[in-house]
Amino acid sequence: MAENGASAKRTSGDPEDVPACSEGVPCWVDAQLSDVEAGKRFYGELFGWTFGEPAAGPAKGTADAAGDASVWARLDGVPVAALVRKRDGRMPTVWSVYFHTPDAAALAERIRAGGGQIVTPPHPVGGLGTTALAADPDGAVFALWQPDGHPGFGRRHEPGTFTWTELYTRDTEAANTFYGDLFHDALFGPDADPDFGRAPVSSVFPAEMPPHFLVHFLVGDVEAALGAVARLGGRVRVPPFETSYGGVAVVSDDQGASFALLQR
Repeated sequence: MAENGASAKRTSGDPEDVPACSEGVPCWVDAQLSDVEAGKRFYGELFGWTFGEPAAGPAKGTADAAGDASVWARLDGVPVAALVRKRDGRMPTVWSVYFHTPDAAALAERIRAGGGQIVTPPHPVGGLGTTALAADPDGAVFALWQPDGHPGFGRRHEPGTFTWTELYTRDTEAANTFYGDLFHDALFGPDADPDFGRAPVSSVFPAEMPPHFLVHFLVGDVEAALGAVARLGGRVRVPPFETSYGGVAVVSDDQGASFALLQR
């Protein structure tokens, strides 16, 4: 991934320094779920995740009396994602990707100027950082993360961790222009090694599927992972297919949150 030379601030218990990202690098993911405990069972079995303190990371909730509003997912003790209990049952059950920014308020203004929308304005999450929810001109929703105490992924590009996000959109040329203006160095700079691709919706999904980001997790054996998804009550949405970045299958968990399995 594209990085600068600075070190981000650390969250207590993380084992090593994680360099700060260039603006526009995917730095965190979370799943909005109706049942966090069920999510812990599903993803714990699938990826070997364990789960720690509530309300951690750029999750959109905080702990409540139920004690399960949000939890960090960890792999070998290091944070790799979060599961967040939906506050409103009308909200989609979905995996969201967060893009790093040093200034969420300034980036929000640039998103508006580029024809996008700010769904939730920038706001602090404890002492962890500042987040916002945005949509591009085609309607694909994504989040921003300005780190403070929590820089984002402790690990990535390893089995059971985030490795890629693909934007499925109606107009890839327009998407390249919009995101290229926002995140030029991360996508097209001399040191760019982006974890973010763009493709037409119709290349994988039915034409009526709305534009969206699809979070990819790395697996060592996609067929074995598909078997685990089925055993755990999930579904295969798109059987394995080849891309320029590896073999991909689209699945959903037992609550309906879609994500991709990637075997490089």
